[in-house]
Amino acid sequence: MVHCDMSEQPTPAVAPDQGHPFVLVTGVTGYIGTRLVPVLLAQGRHVRVLTRDRSKLAQRAWLDQVDVVEGDAMDRGTLERALSGTSTAYYLLHSMDGKPDFERRDRAIALRFAQAAREAGVHRIVYLSGLHPANVRLSAHLHSRKEVGDILMASGVPTAVLQAAVILGSGSASFEMMRYLTRRLPAMVAPKWLRNRIQPIAVEDVLHYLTVAADLPPELNRTFDIGGPDVLTYADMIRRFATIDGLTPRVIAPVPVLTPWLASHWVALVTPVPAAIAKPLVGSLIHEVICQEDDLVALTGPPPHRRTSFDDAVRQALAPRSGADEERPEPGEVPPAQITAADPDWAGGH
Repeated sequence: MVHCDMSEQPTPAVAPDQGHPFVLVTGVTGYIGTRLVPVLLAQGRHVRVLTRDRSKLAQRAWLDQVDVVEGDAMDRGTLERALSGTSTAYYLLHSMDGKPDFERRDRAIALRFAQAAREAGVHRIVYLSGLHPANVRLSAHLHSRKEVGDILMASGVPTAVLQAAVILGSGSASFEMMRYLTRRLPAMVAPKWLRNRIQPIAVEDVLHYLTVAADLPPELNRTFDIGGPDVLTYADMIRRFATIDGLTPRVIAPVPVLTPWLASHWVALVTPVPAAIAKPLVGSLIHEVICQEDDLVALTGPPPHRRTSFDDAVRQALAPRSGADEERPEPGEVPPAQITAADPDWAGGH
């Protein structure tokens, strides 16, 4: 494993010996990426990370245990350095910045990455996408996530596309949206599609499936639905969250006229979740998102602790940490469901 000296300028990544290839993690400053790295390190993997700005990793406790490649994922030279000597590449890149051309940008990056991975001889790509129904018109956000998965699966590199719905854990944008809506609104007028069924999943279980997907047989090139044991409506999740959080029962009055566009602005007004993030999250809720197969569990087995229920996942996310007035802990120092120093300032329910 390459030690990264932060006092020096970044140097080109050095390929490891053939017996210990790198595992590349992209999107390493994001919610999943920053939690995945310490899990992979704990498994003894040789980890390399790709980041646009090395300084954003300066405070990560695991920084000196990984090889860092700094650069833009659209740059061919950057991708060549990042993918050289890499066996498995975790693709955790997607745009949620509110700009109208995010679909074009996500498509372009995925195409460039797919070509570079094939040319570098990468053995497997693992991509975390969004769970979605078949044969319906998807929201722009979910359509783009699906398109990226299709591009990666067509790359010639065996690809596992893991499709998840709402991810439960402090710091997760979808969990934070639910937390703030529940705490701040004892009664709410909400879109009728809050009655749609959802199969949420605990972040700890997501991390388990991501790691086991790296070792799937090379002939497997496909999507896998991943979810927890519970199927609930969003309204059910709000009510159950309130109970676990010790709040009074929440009153939800569905109305037919609140469009996804209006609802996303309502969420941005009521919660600190940025509108650029709230809009795709709300847009995804118009669909019922339930696992249609359980093949990854059949192939690799369930998480060691068994699949985490919704109630247990919320309890884990809300568990008080010692020294509540101290700085947030680093990813890997606390269970992945808890808030960390890598999460946005607006996350955590303050």
